[in-house]
Amino acid sequence: MADYYEILGVSRDADKDEIKQAFRRLARKYHPDVNKESGAEERFKEINRAYEILSEPETRARYDRFGEAGVASGAGAGYPDFGDMGFADIFESFFSGFGGVGQQTGRRRGGPVRGDDLRLDLKLDFREAVFGGEKEIRIPHLETCQVCDGTGAKPGTRPRTCPTCNGTGQVRRATRTPFGSFTQVSVCPSCNGEGQIIEEKCDSCGGAGRKQETKKLKITIPAGVDNGTRLRVSKEGDAGVRSGSPGDLYVYLFVEEDENFERDGINILSEITISYLQAILGCRLEVETVDGPVELTIPPGTQPNTVLTLENHGVPKLGNPVSRGEHLITVLIDIPNRITPEERELLEKLAKIKGDRTGKGGLEGFLGGLFRG
Repeated sequence: MADYYEILGVSRDADKDEIKQAFRRLARKYHPDVNKESGAEERFKEINRAYEILSEPETRARYDRFGEAGVASGAGAGYPDFGDMGFADIFESFFSGFGGVGQQTGRRRGGPVRGDDLRLDLKLDFREAVFGGEKEIRIPHLETCQVCDGTGAKPGTRPRTCPTCNGTGQVRRATRTPFGSFTQVSVCPSCNGEGQIIEEKCDSCGGAGRKQETKKLKITIPAGVDNGTRLRVSKEGDAGVRSGSPGDLYVYLFVEEDENFERDGINILSEITISYLQAILGCRLEVETVDGPVELTIPPGTQPNTVLTLENHGVPKLGNPVSRGEHLITVLIDIPNRITPEERELLEKLAKIKGDRTGKGGLEGFLGGLFRG
């Protein structure tokens, strides 16, 4: 499944302006009028789809919570409306910035860094997926070291600003040429891009500021989830660095098969086998559903492979658990290979009566007429 944040190259806590800027930059790069390379058009459609989902707060919230399943019927993947953005704007975007190379300052590497997102695959049994509920999970993740409070320095000491890069984490070297001034930027070799130097490391975390821990969590499974549904648990990923916000935990759900039921969207399918006499005469039977035993009426003269419907006994609609699908029951009829002499005598009498009325006698013709198809 596509990760729309990854497609646009933005973080999961990016604001609307960041998403819009990323979209405009990528759209110009992969627009079919500009980029004739193989695959550029498909890439452009992906970018547009990602922007349509993430630019609207409501669809973005559904996507964050349920993944692709939450926006499956959302916006299409056509070309966006660029308004007054013509080819000149796109052409200009390729060359904007060349005149001012070396003028922008690099991002401060020593500031807060958001923690990584984590993924957990979770198995559910059939009924858990249908009705949802609470589930306890255990996740190994990085937590802020409590001894040094995330600084990585031994208690009583603090990291100091790197004197080589003055805390930026980068060193620059300017070169003058006939075409202008160019600046080469590289990672600071003294602090390895951190912007600070720890002289006495914390004994508990070894200077990392974080430690690997296993944590117990209770998460809520919404009713109606299916294979591949993705749940987002906010701020339960790895801890951030230097007071950065923690990442998120993404739980991917996988539903185990059930020996009695099969799922088709929000409908549940199952089979029931009845005797030929029950099919002829009709009856009332108790059948198993995800809600428990329910009484089912078999109409007289029921034919093989007839599908009977139990309304509101299917899967709740994801995001709207009040609305449920149906339970569709296929009726199979057990016709015995052997019958007792008494049964045969009674059936032949019935076949004779039926034959007298229709002009077609015989037990085989009688039974064949009862169970067409």
